Amino acid sequence: MTRLVGKVALITGGGTGIGRAIALAFAREGAKVAVAGRRKEKLEETLRELEKQGSKGGLAIVCDVAKAKDAARAVRETAKAFGKLNVLVNNAGVLHAATIEGTSEEQWDKLMTINLKGPFLMCKAALPEFRKAGGGAIVNVGSVLGLVAMKDRAAYCASKGGVSLLTKAMALDHAHENVRSNCICPSIVETELVQGLFAASEEGRALRKARIGSIPLGRMGRPIDVAEMAVFLASEESSWLTGAAIPLDGGLSAY
Repeated sequence: MTRLVGKVALITGGGTGIGRAIALAFAREGAKVAVAGRRKEKLEETLRELEKQGSKGGLAIVCDVAKAKDAARAVRETAKAFGKLNVLVNNAGVLHAATIEGTSEEQWDKLMTINLKGPFLMCKAALPEFRKAGGGAIVNVGSVLGLVAMKDRAAYCASKGGVSLLTKAMALDHAHENVRSNCICPSIVETELVQGLFAASEEGRALRKARIGSIPLGRMGRPIDVAEMAVFLASEESSWLTGAAIPLDGGLSAY
């Protein structure tokens, strides 16, 4: 397939779950791919998966997206390795399940730093490279909880709501530079992060069943579901789409 041939993409949180699925889908479509994250061993696993599907020359960058110097370095190393940068996928994120009373100041700061400050810093670092390339595409992986709320997710909802509106603001600010900015808003997706929400007990299984029962299409999302949407948003097929926060939620937000 060739939907992303000639494009260079940098994907944060690319070592596991949704980020890895996006890296594999982008490479399958012809893109050169750099994956960034804090765990070197997980990034290297992604590179091995890329090689298994016949994609060589991927780049792994160990960095903390919430640090400006690391964000700038990730962009710089990607552009140096591949000659340019066309697509930035802000996928790195963390989850905390609690009300505000059950959320410490440290937990609040962690969510805001990784989920919201991280995309801010990465986008800021990427914009000069987009200008050199004559434009670019920002794909933020937000959450349906950046569009609607849920009990026991106060800080998470706040952080992902920020991502949705940051996406829209950047779309307006940079449309004249041919820089598009869109946000994928998934509901619950089968990843390592989500598996930790459900205990290996009868109660955990019942909670999982109830959660799936709230989704009209009757299943959790899969990483590939998000990856295919990311391919569309990174490709020229979506060249007239910017400023969108797209629910990818099995119909959950249609209620």
